[in-house]
Amino acid sequence: MGTMPEGRLLLNMSLPMMLSMLVQAMYNVVDSIFVSRISENALTAVSLAFPLQTMLIAVGAGTGVGVNSLLSKSLGEKEYDKANKTAMNGIFLYMISYVVSAIVGILAVRPFYASQIKDAPVEIMDMGVQYLTIVMVASFGLYAQFIFERLLQSTGRTFFSMVSQMTGAIINIILDPILIFGYFGLPRMGVAGAAVATVMGQIVGGIIALVCNLKRNDDLTLSFKGFRPDGNIIGTIYKVGFPSIIMQSIGSVMTYGMNLILVGLSSTAAAVFGVYFKLQSFFFMPVFGLNNGIIPIVAFNYGARKKHRMIRTIKWGMLIAFCFLMMGFVVFETIPGKLLLLFDASENMLGIGVPALRIIAVHFLIAWFCIVAGAVFQAVGNGMYSLYVSVARQLVVLLPAAYILAKIGGLDLIWWSFPIAELMSCLISTICLILTYKKVIKPLPEEN
Repeated sequence: MGTMPEGRLLLNMSLPMMLSMLVQAMYNVVDSIFVSRISENALTAVSLAFPLQTMLIAVGAGTGVGVNSLLSKSLGEKEYDKANKTAMNGIFLYMISYVVSAIVGILAVRPFYASQIKDAPVEIMDMGVQYLTIVMVASFGLYAQFIFERLLQSTGRTFFSMVSQMTGAIINIILDPILIFGYFGLPRMGVAGAAVATVMGQIVGGIIALVCNLKRNDDLTLSFKGFRPDGNIIGTIYKVGFPSIIMQSIGSVMTYGMNLILVGLSSTAAAVFGVYFKLQSFFFMPVFGLNNGIIPIVAFNYGARKKHRMIRTIKWGMLIAFCFLMMGFVVFETIPGKLLLLFDASENMLGIGVPALRIIAVHFLIAWFCIVAGAVFQAVGNGMYSLYVSVARQLVVLLPAAYILAKIGGLDLIWWSFPIAELMSCLISTICLILTYKKVIKPLPEEN
């Protein structure tokens, strides 16, 4: 972490995570492809579940950012006892998160769908409630994957984290058609089968990550013997992680708001929006995997006070992120129709979706910078900057712009709200990155 050339180190740390994120993106897409074979209403139902599913991921990923940052910094400072305490307090926080998520899954899913469907077919609500209830009540596998994979990542064992994610994803892909369509003598479960396949993959992935920590992670000792929650450690985890939770939760609010606007125009438009999120994950998920490599490297070298290693890591990160999202831009601009046909798109869906994908993809040209900047803020303990950027992009600009453009030009204009919001995000990210450099990075010693 403190001596290997930065480019090679970043690839060593990130490549396994980027590959596993690609597999994750693939199974997200495959999941929706199979669901679309049931009906367009089934695809819409699963798409409308996205805000609450995003909320689960926000809690898991955000808490993981806090654990990752504090644990890596503790190891960089050679405070091994603190690293162990951080790991155990992280596990404790994920257990509490699951209990809350399960309660929400039992009590809030039906009202959540009822608020979105408006004049859409009631079938959408019935299938959606069935799907989302299973996903939330059985989310302990998702949380297990998050914490145990973050512990592997924080200690540089990203290969085992990749094995966990890829195994869970492959199981999901295999089970999807079997459970959805009732192959091998099993009952046809429809969208419920897609949910069961998802949670089964998460549970297996979580178990594998736990075993890898117990058997292969010598930097940490995991035991609840004599454990007591540590308020200082929990506070530090959430100081960095809570802004990330809020930031991604804001994404959930944005998606919910967009669904309300789009369903009011066309339920097919909501399905297109859901398909877009699945497709863009092929390019964004690897960049988020890259971030999982950037954060511990920058945090470690920040703790070790190695300024130039931090700067070189950030530059490498931006270059790689740019390449991925530029590829995404080219794909979305050149073959949007072929992408939509993967989801058994009707003529109506193609008519709405082709221009939508091309317009939304414009923001890929800017997003790479904002994503990596957010990783830098989190790595040095300035997670609030990421929060400011996210609030400005998704609540202050994107949703109001979408609402106004929908009123002015309907579906022809609403998609331009994404590039407009990304421009605002880029401006604020640039200002915050300059402040971070001046206040945090520049004062560090020159000797490295």
